[in-house]
Amino acid sequence: MGRSDSVGCVYNRGMTTPKTTETETAAMPNFDAGANGLLPAIAQDAQSGRVLMMAWMNAEAFEETLQTGQATYYSRSRGKLWRKGETSGHRQRVREVRIDCDADAILLKVDQVGAACHEGFASCFFRVVDSDGGVREVEKRLVDPAEVYGDASRKS
Repeated sequence: MGRSDSVGCVYNRGMTTPKTTETETAAMPNFDAGANGLLPAIAQDAQSGRVLMMAWMNAEAFEETLQTGQATYYSRSRGKLWRKGETSGHRQRVREVRIDCDADAILLKVDQVGAACHEGFASCFFRVVDSDGGVREVEKRLVDPAEVYGDASRKS
């Protein structure tokens, strides 16, 4: 993967992880900084810049994501790796990976196939909080979760 330290740390999709220099290693995610070795990972549409979802990554999920080019997260509820789209087919092809300045958050720029949200929306951020504190949905569902997962409680 091509690397750059100019804006956080950038990994461009295209090849497996090469040996890193000391400077590049310092720019890798610091999984020790996160509770239980987990860091927040934001998925953003590579074309539009729209935020699609937030999930968690551990070192294993991060490495698998780099190796396969498909978003892989860590499911806290299931206690195992979660390969986005494995059940639903709603996969995320990773175009670019960025690490924030403190190396404690990850940004994935992805090509999303289908709905990113397990509730059937394009983005998990489909609700708006109004100035009066009310919450309302501002998007329409793309898919019925019951048809995709069998029930809305399964995530993929």
